[in-house]
Amino acid sequence: MSAIERRIADYILENSRLLRDYSSQQLANSLGISQSSVVKFSQKLGFKGYPDLKFSIGEAVARENGGQVPGAPVEAAEHPHGALAEELLRAKARAEEETRLINPLEQVDAVAAAIGSAGRVRLIGLGEDGFSARAFAAKLSLLGIQATHHFDPFLIAPGVAATAAGDVLLVFSEHGKQPELCRLARQARKRRGKVVSVTRNTSNALRAQADAALLVSAHDERPQVEVLLYPSAVQHLLDLLFVLLCDGSRERVSRLKDNLERIQRLADP
Repeated sequence: MSAIERRIADYILENSRLLRDYSSQQLANSLGISQSSVVKFSQKLGFKGYPDLKFSIGEAVARENGGQVPGAPVEAAEHPHGALAEELLRAKARAEEETRLINPLEQVDAVAAAIGSAGRVRLIGLGEDGFSARAFAAKLSLLGIQATHHFDPFLIAPGVAATAAGDVLLVFSEHGKQPELCRLARQARKRRGKVVSVTRNTSNALRAQADAALLVSAHDERPQVEVLLYPSAVQHLLDLLFVLLCDGSRERVSRLKDNLERIQRLADP
């Protein structure tokens, strides 16, 4: 092992019982190293990534404690579906971590800055991609950002045609192949708007048209699991953008609190 790898190994051995509460970034921060060093260390040991390494260590700790992971409810560990739930959690964590690693922090920061300074944000996604677009548009509205969600490329076309410089078009498309979405992206760029695509980490037409591309990595050999990983990783990426937008403006946080209070008053009987 290299000197850095030995430091990681020593730290893990000394803090194995606490590791379940550490993300790869937190572990890296504790050691003063890069997050990628932690991931590469995990892969060098034969794991797909840090979540798998952490789970394996958790299992070893559990065996030392008579089969019970510290802090885990006894009934959950003994339930026949417990292993399935743990594996699904690991798969989602792996997809979210891989997605985080393939999106440079500077890129994510730039997208958050573009959304925060935009006069208007338009979001579109077809089919299941529309769920993510609609939910994120609602969250942006809570921050006082003018955001509109569209599910039909023909209905959004007039708005895109009226794009002003600095407006943002956020396009969700898992495979990035829909020609109508690519046409909208080209039109928005002609109007000096900024296009942000959210697609899988593949070479695709929509990604090529975007000013900034947010990429998603979500793979599993089991189709019943893989179909769940993509929306989970997208949601994690959008949650990061939302928090960045909040952290970058006290005014947005204040608007969020006010809007949440209004919604609560409406919901109260």
